[in-house]
Amino acid sequence: MIIEKVKKFHIILASASPRRQEFFKKLGLNFEVRLKPVDEIFPEHLKGADIANFLSKLKAAPFLAELKANDLLITSDTVVWHKDTFLGKPVNEKQAYLMLKSMSGDWHEVITSVCFTRTNDQRLVSSSTKVKFKDLTDEEIRYYIKEYKPFDKAGGYGIQDWIGLIGIEEIKGSYTNVVGLPTQLVYKTIMEMMG
Repeated sequence: MIIEKVKKFHIILASASPRRQEFFKKLGLNFEVRLKPVDEIFPEHLKGADIANFLSKLKAAPFLAELKANDLLITSDTVVWHKDTFLGKPVNEKQAYLMLKSMSGDWHEVITSVCFTRTNDQRLVSSSTKVKFKDLTDEEIRYYIKEYKPFDKAGGYGIQDWIGLIGIEEIKGSYTNVVGLPTQLVYKTIMEMMG
């Protein structure tokens, strides 16, 4: 019944992430994947959640002129924040190694912002989860990078991957947020926007 109500929206998910697409399928939502290239560059003074907020809104901008009345565009960005430093997607093995080494034995924060855009409305929500890694050995880090090539993941790791299974001791907050989409918050916001 609830899913029937959502059908009045034409949901556009502007994300190439297979993890986000899978979450939308599991939520039972009909959606179209539509992609436009965006340079993910943000002002240097931004920190933590402000970076994720800025980038998720930035990703919506190229679609604004083409949205129709029943369209609901959903854009999202996930960042890892550790020791007052932004950890994005690593560009190579060395950068992935340095990111994971810096988080080893410590807490970091995973922040996902989701921007919901209609022709007459735009809402921004964000979720923050604290994650603690055990002390990772160099052998574990290098094995993970070689086998799983986490170059499409913020902070250089996926919690659902091998490194998450063996390395994460504790999380405080939403698990799905760390994977890349705070599903409970997304569902709640869609319901609110339906009125």
